[in-house]
Amino acid sequence: MFDRWGRWVHRRRRWVLAVAGAALVFAGVWGTGVFGALSSAGGFDTPGSESTRAVQIAERDLGRDSADIVILYEGHANVDDPAYRTSVERALGALPKDKVAHAATYWTTKSPQFVSKDRTDTYAVLQLAGADDSARQDSYDAVRDDLTEVGGGLTAKVGGTVGTGVAINDRVSSDIARAESMAMPALLVLLVLIFGGLVSASLPLLIGGFAILGSFTALHALTYVTDVSIFAVNITTFLGLGLAIDYGLFMVTRFRDEIRKDGASREDALAATMATAGRTVAISGVTVAVSLSGLLLFDQKFLVSMGYGGIATVLVCMVGALTVLPALLAVLGPKVNALSIRRRRRAVGTESRFDAWWGRLAHSVMRRPVIYIVATVALLLALGSPFLSINWGGTDAKALPEGTDARVVAEALETRFPGNATSPIQAVVSGTSDRAAVQAYGDRLAAVPGITSATVTGSNGGTTRIALSYDADPNSDTARTLVKEVRDVPAPPGAQADVGGSTAEIVDQLDSIGAKLPWLALFVGGATFVLLFLAFGSILLPLKAIVMNMLSLSATFGAVVLIFQDGHLSGPLGFTATGALDPSMPILMLAMLFGISMDYEVFLLSRIREQYDRTGDNTAAVASGVRRTGAIITSAALLFIVVIGAFSTSGVTFIKMTGVGMAIAILLDATIVRALLVPATMRLLGRANWWAPGPLARLYGRFGIREGDAPEAPQRPPLESVH
Repeated sequence: MFDRWGRWVHRRRRWVLAVAGAALVFAGVWGTGVFGALSSAGGFDTPGSESTRAVQIAERDLGRDSADIVILYEGHANVDDPAYRTSVERALGALPKDKVAHAATYWTTKSPQFVSKDRTDTYAVLQLAGADDSARQDSYDAVRDDLTEVGGGLTAKVGGTVGTGVAINDRVSSDIARAESMAMPALLVLLVLIFGGLVSASLPLLIGGFAILGSFTALHALTYVTDVSIFAVNITTFLGLGLAIDYGLFMVTRFRDEIRKDGASREDALAATMATAGRTVAISGVTVAVSLSGLLLFDQKFLVSMGYGGIATVLVCMVGALTVLPALLAVLGPKVNALSIRRRRRAVGTESRFDAWWGRLAHSVMRRPVIYIVATVALLLALGSPFLSINWGGTDAKALPEGTDARVVAEALETRFPGNATSPIQAVVSGTSDRAAVQAYGDRLAAVPGITSATVTGSNGGTTRIALSYDADPNSDTARTLVKEVRDVPAPPGAQADVGGSTAEIVDQLDSIGAKLPWLALFVGGATFVLLFLAFGSILLPLKAIVMNMLSLSATFGAVVLIFQDGHLSGPLGFTATGALDPSMPILMLAMLFGISMDYEVFLLSRIREQYDRTGDNTAAVASGVRRTGAIITSAALLFIVVIGAFSTSGVTFIKMTGVGMAIAILLDATIVRALLVPATMRLLGRANWWAPGPLARLYGRFGIREGDAPEAPQRPPLESVH
C-alpha cells in the first residue's frame, strides 16, 4: 500500500507541490488569524462540579463577587490619612463606568482585610463589565493603562483573576516568539551536521513550517465550533516542529540509503522509502494522535483545547510528511545530497563509526540482557519514586517571573494582609429565607477546626453567600481537607449548600481527573495495543511497549516533582517553587509523551521486524535494529530536545515545566529505554516477541499494516545465538 502511494506521489509530484504551495499561502493568510480567535480564559475549572455550581448560583442570585482586578496601592502615609483616601478614590472615579461595574475599597466596605498590617498599603477590588471572560478581558484592555494612574505619592500595581490571566497570556505569546527564534538556528546547524548537507537538512524544517501553519489553520477552523485555549498554540508550535523533524529525519535518511543503491531509480527509491519509513511515520502519527485524543475525555476546557491542538498538529504533520516530503524527494532525487559539507561519502554497504559503536552496544546488551534489565528498571523506578509525594495545587500568579506586577500583588495579599483576602472558601446557601437557620449554619462553619471566620458577603431572597477565612495556603493539603470538612457540615433544613472558591476548584478538578484517568488508560492503552498489533503482528510487543512507556513516564514525573515542586534547580532554571503542581499539567504531559515515546518505539521495532522477516533470527534482528536506528533515534531526540529546550526558557512556570519535563522524558526514552531496556527484554523474550494466537495471527495476515510485500518470517530453530 505505501509503496504504491510512493509511486503515485512520484508521478504527480509537481501537482502535489502545487497544491501544497496553495495550501501554505492560504494557511499563512487565514490560518494565522487564529491568534485573534483563541480563548484567553484559563479553562482549568470543572463544569458541573460543586464549586462551579456555587459560582453559578451566586452570580445568578447575588451578582458576581470575583476579584477580576486587584489594584495594590502602596505608600508611606497611613490609610487613615484623608489625602490617601482622596488619591485612591479620585483614581478609581476616573475609570469609565461602562468598563468597571463595581469597585470595593477599605473606605466603602470598612473591612479590615483591605488594610495591610502596617496600615500603609491597601487594595481595591474591581469587577469588570462583561457577560463572559472574553468580554471582561475587553473591558480590562480598555482601562489597563489607567489602572496604575494614582497621585498623592502612591504607587499602584495590578493583579487579580483577569489581570493575572492576561499577564500569563502576554508572557506566553512573547515566549513562543523567543523560543522559535532560539530553536531555528540551532536546529539548522544540527541538521546540517547530522545530514552532512544543506539541502537534506532543510527538508525537515520545511515540513515543520508546513505543520505549524497547517495546524494554525486547523485550530482557526475549530474556533468556529468550540472554544480553543490560547495555550493550544504552544502544543502546535513545539509538537509540530518536533514531530516534523523526527518524520523528516526518518524519511530523508531512508531515501538517501535507497537512492545510493546500484541501479535504483528515483521512483523505486521513493517507493521503498514509503514502504518502510513512510509506513513507520503513518503508524507513529496515528498512535500519537490517538494518545492526544485521550485529552478529549476530560471535562476541563484547558485539556480539551490541548487535545484539539495536538491532534490537529500531528495529523497535519503526518500528512505533510507523507505527501509534500516525498514529492520534494521525488523532484530532488540524488540532489538530496547536494551542497554537502563532507568531503568524502561512505561507500554503499559500509557503516559509519556511529553505527559501529551502536553495534557494539547492541551486542553487549544481547550478551547480558538480565543485567541491563535489572539496572535500567532500578534506575527508572528510583527516578520515579519522588512522584509518590506529589502535592497538587492550582495555577496562580506565582507562575509568572518574580517582579511581575500580578505576582507582586498576589504575594502582598498573601503576606501583608489578613489571610485569604481574595481567595476564601465560599459556601453558597440556596433554597431558604430562614435567617436564623442560615446564621446557625454559618456558626457551624466557623466552628470547623482551621476556619478563622465566617462572614456573610451577600444575601438576596433565598440565597446567601458566606466567605470562610483560614490560615493555610490555598494550594495545600490542609486547605483541601478544610474544603471537604466544610462540605460535610449539614446544610440548613430544606436548603442546599454548595462550597466553592479556588481551593474547592482544585478539589473538584482532582476528583474529576481521577475519575477519568482509568478511562484514559483504557482508551489510549487499548488503541495503542491494536495499532501496534496491526503493525507488528505480536501481542507481547504492544504490552511491552506500554509497560516501557509507563516506566519512562514515572521517571519523568519523579524528576518533575523534584524540580518544580521541591524546588531543586529552581535557581538555574529561574522560577519559584510553590510546593505544588497543577494536576492538569501531568495529564497533558502524559498524553503527549506517551505518543512521542511510541514514535521512537515504532521506528525501532520497524527496523527489527524488517530484519526478522528476512532471517527469522530474533537476536540478530534486535541487534541489527539497534545498530541501524541508534544514531537516528538519538539524533531525532537531540533535535526534539532543542525544540522543547527552547520552551523551557519560558517565564511562565507551567510552560517551563512542560518543556523541561518533556526534554527529560525524551532523553530517558531515547537512551536508557530504547537503547538498553527494550532490546534487553526482546532478547529474553526471543521468538515469543512475534507470537500471536492462531486467530489473531490470521487477522494480522489479512489486515496487518505490513511493509510492502514483506515475507513471512522463515522458521528457525528455537535456540538462537548472539552474532
